[in-house]
Parts: sequence; C-alpha cells; structure tokens
Amino acid sequence: MIFAPVSRRLSALCLVVTAGLLTACSSAPSPGPTGKESPHVVRPSADMDFDYQIGGAYQPPSGVRALTRDREAAPARGRYNVCYVNAFQAQPDALRWWRGNHPDLLLRDDDGDLVIDEDWDEALLDLSSADKRERLMKIVGPWIDGCADDGFQAVEPDNLDSYERSDGLLEPADAAAFARLVSARAHAAGLAAGQKNTADLLPRRADMGFDFAVSEECARYDECGAYASAYGDRVFVVEYRAADFARACRAWGGRLSIVLRDLDVRPAGSKGYVRKAC
Repeated sequence: MIFAPVSRRLSALCLVVTAGLLTACSSAPSPGPTGKESPHVVRPSADMDFDYQIGGAYQPPSGVRALTRDREAAPARGRYNVCYVNAFQAQPDALRWWRGNHPDLLLRDDDGDLVIDEDWDEALLDLSSADKRERLMKIVGPWIDGCADDGFQAVEPDNLDSYERSDGLLEPADAAAFARLVSARAHAAGLAAGQKNTADLLPRRADMGFDFAVSEECARYDECGAYASAYGDRVFVVEYRAADFARACRAWGGRLSIVLRDLDVRPAGSKGYVRKAC
C-alpha cells in the first residue's frame, strides 16, 4: 500500500506528494454522489514517463513515473498508478457470470443475440437506459472502490467507444451518461478518472467528468492534438507501430507521455515484449 496523499494548497494551485512523486491535483475536493466532499483527486502531471502493463504486471523500467495495470494487479510502489477497468464490456472469462446473474444487462440485438465486440470477443453491456446504467454501476462501482482501496491513484475505464460496435443500439449519449457515473464514483473514492480513446466524445469531456486521457494510437489517427487540447497535455499515449511511435515523438514528445508497446502488451521478459518511450 502506498502512502496517502499529502497536499499543500497555494491559492488555486494544488500540489500533491504521492509516494514520493509531485503531481498536480484538482483545486478542490470533488463532490461525491451525495453532494458531500470527497477525498482529494490526484491528477497526473503532463509528460510523465509512462508504461502500459495491462497484459501483466512487471517491475517498471527505470525512469517510469506512471503506469496502468489491471485492477486485479497490485499497484507499483512509488509510481502514479492507473487502474484498468473494463467498464463498458464484459471480459470473455466473465461472460458466464454475467449470463447467470445479470443477463438483461448484456446488450442484445432484435433476435435476442448478444452484441459482441469481435476484435476482443467481449459482449457489450447495455447502457441504453438510466435504470440499466444505475444497475451496472452497482457492479462496476465496487471495482472502482477496490482500485482505491488497493492504492491506485486513478482509474481507466475501457471501451467508452462500445457504442460504435453496437449496431446502432447504443448512442454516444448513453456512453457519456455512463461515463459520468463512472467518473463520479472514481472521484468519490479519491481517484482521478481517465478518458480511454474515443476522440469523438472529446466535446463532452466536461460533462463526462474525466481528468486526463489514455489514447491508443492517437498519432496513427492524427488525434494527439485533440486530446492535448482537451486535457492540457495530461495524456498518456500508447502506440503499437514503430512508425507511429516515431511520429508521435517528433510532434508531441516534449508535451505528452508516449510509449511504444507490443500489441499484446506482454510483460517484460516475455517473447515479443516491446517497450520504448520518448
């Protein structure tokens, strides 16, 4: 378990020392769902050397100050830890649990078949109504609380863009509404919340309540500038192709936190592991 934040407030500026790292945080505690003040939210600072470890935890390379790990992994002592949560889709190994316990919270088409993200073989969660979003938060919310209890500083809720794979059954507004609930739960637990991908929703950033971004392949799709503008350079960039990584470093290496990883984000020491930073 890492040390709790110690903060010193200087007018509107908030600086927080967390596990030996000086980072910027919100200028005031975030309001919780009940309107009560929540613990201080520690946002990442711009241009922190970053590592993406969602495929398996390993000793952070020298110089790494921030990293993302799966919610079932332990945070790394002395770093800014982002907790990966698959908040908008069902993990393949959890599908039986979802079917058995909450079958109506899985998105289905007009024939009653599950809507599947075929790239990752993940069933989409049904965000189509306020009632279902509230019920989903009763499941996802404790995962977020668990990230805070374990000592993470932030949460990365994945698959915000699942509506794009929903065959028109979900709308961008559904994703934004659920994101707002996720961010509020994170803030109530003292965690920053990061927007994962989905540049199309950047105009809704303030409404969704995100504090920073995790962008996969923003150089490949020419989106890094949009994320930087929206989040004041508090952007973690993950590229999977060497040419895109080189392009990102040339254009944004002095402002954003950029890392090249292998597509399977393997742990260090595994065959095929790739990790470079600029």
